[in-house]
Amino acid sequence: MECCSGLSMRASSSSSALLNPQGISSSYTCKRNSQDLHQKVLSLRATQFVPLTYRLDPRLYKEAFPLRYSKKYKGAVFAESGGQSWDFGRFFRTLYFFNGPPNPAKFIASLVEKLSNSTSTEPIKKMETSGMVLVTGATGGVGRRVVSILRNKGFPVKALVRNEEKARTMLGPDVDLIVGDVTKVETLSPEYFKGVKKVINAVSVIVGPKEGDTPDRAKYSQGIKFFEPEIKGDSPEKVEFIGMQNLINAVKNSLGLKNGKLLFGLKGNITGKLVWGPLDDVVMGGVSESGFQVVPDGGEDGGPIGLFKGVVSTANNGGFTSIRTKNFSTPEDLSAYDGIEMRVKGNGRRYKLILRTSSDWDTVGYTASFDTMEQWQTIKLPFSSFRPIFRARTVADATPFEPSNIISLQLMYSKFEYDGKLNPTFLEGSFELPFSSIRAYMNEPITPRFIHVSSAGVTRPDRPGLDLSKQPPAVRLNKELDFILTYKLKVNFIELKGNTYPIIFLYKKSIIGLFMEKDFEHHRLDHVRYGGFLISSHLQIP
Repeated sequence: MECCSGLSMRASSSSSALLNPQGISSSYTCKRNSQDLHQKVLSLRATQFVPLTYRLDPRLYKEAFPLRYSKKYKGAVFAESGGQSWDFGRFFRTLYFFNGPPNPAKFIASLVEKLSNSTSTEPIKKMETSGMVLVTGATGGVGRRVVSILRNKGFPVKALVRNEEKARTMLGPDVDLIVGDVTKVETLSPEYFKGVKKVINAVSVIVGPKEGDTPDRAKYSQGIKFFEPEIKGDSPEKVEFIGMQNLINAVKNSLGLKNGKLLFGLKGNITGKLVWGPLDDVVMGGVSESGFQVVPDGGEDGGPIGLFKGVVSTANNGGFTSIRTKNFSTPEDLSAYDGIEMRVKGNGRRYKLILRTSSDWDTVGYTASFDTMEQWQTIKLPFSSFRPIFRARTVADATPFEPSNIISLQLMYSKFEYDGKLNPTFLEGSFELPFSSIRAYMNEPITPRFIHVSSAGVTRPDRPGLDLSKQPPAVRLNKELDFILTYKLKVNFIELKGNTYPIIFLYKKSIIGLFMEKDFEHHRLDHVRYGGFLISSHLQIP
């Protein structure tokens, strides 16, 4: 947060002494209009705040804040240089709101530790996010080739396998493995797939010679002599159909929603709640004050919006206001997306959006600035634009931004930019920033997130007038092989609920190029169905 470092500094010190304008606010109000108002915001009861009359032991306060101590402490503390009064009650309520009942000893120890840590202003690398590709059926003939091609092209790869020892032998010691089985839901925890952005599903039922085969499946792979086949292990229904459903359910949250993931919004089908609280420069001695409100009819369409508003002052070396959410009970996994999109009505000033991946109170915030206009506008902030900031300074050795573990959000209006620079549009006084939505978005055009590799013969067994004697063994023996092609075709009719990622059903091995394509105009799609889903029974690549 953009605060704390000024606690032990004199009011006469230079503005550069304020190391972190990433801060806190005061009032939390929520206007309600009707029962129709669907909101992602909880109003807090007054009993959750420490009353203004709360008194801290003056001896402890004098020890913790020697330069701001007043002998006649009555709720307000005055800067030594004669600056404006500092509302310690509001400061204390802020800490209580975000951290619960305080432990003064722990707070002081933490403060000393934070102030003793140095930050670097050296140029840093652009923040990149992971684009992990999951390959299922990775130890099969197609799966092994897919893993090899992806790695040679520089893609980060995870492989879903049933036998870890076998996979290590085939794929090597440095491939990231997930040990699981698509036929067993309990082995496919969504947690395993965090960071996965795309999936190539090469899982298939095992077919082998009735008379048996060598450990490396030499008879099956040789492709010259015909051996009477049979299903080995689980049935086609269990692997091809039920297994596909299990896999989709396991990875769907990682692959994301086509229309983005709504984090804040006051209309529609909202799940989960954000609890916003003020975080202003009071935490480092300032007097700025802001808050969050819900305005039932403030939107561009007359609908409800959130409103960040307040008064900012540079008195007492201050100069920032902000609202921040309480830590999410469950971290948001945004790894499927490319950035944050906000719908705001600005005032010509520059603001900041801060994302945190740590539950700690005072820690690095991944921050992006954005300029506004005096009208409703859509702001898009790519994850690559977020930089690691601690007390308004860039942290050169910070860990890369990890969108799979978002803990809290923060909106800020500050005099301070980064590394000693100032906000060129900053003005003291009152301000307000209405915003109707905050969501994670995918870059357009949205390329396939899930590619299912199957057989080109799936539609043939029931085709009228088909001469089976001229068909490949899988078509001729479909019934004998437990209707293997029937269940491969049935995958096309899995009910895909929600407006999720595009899925390609592919029946050729040349599949890697699809992940790099910006459109599919040069591919022939025999049919597209399910509206938001891009699905083809036959896709041919020239």
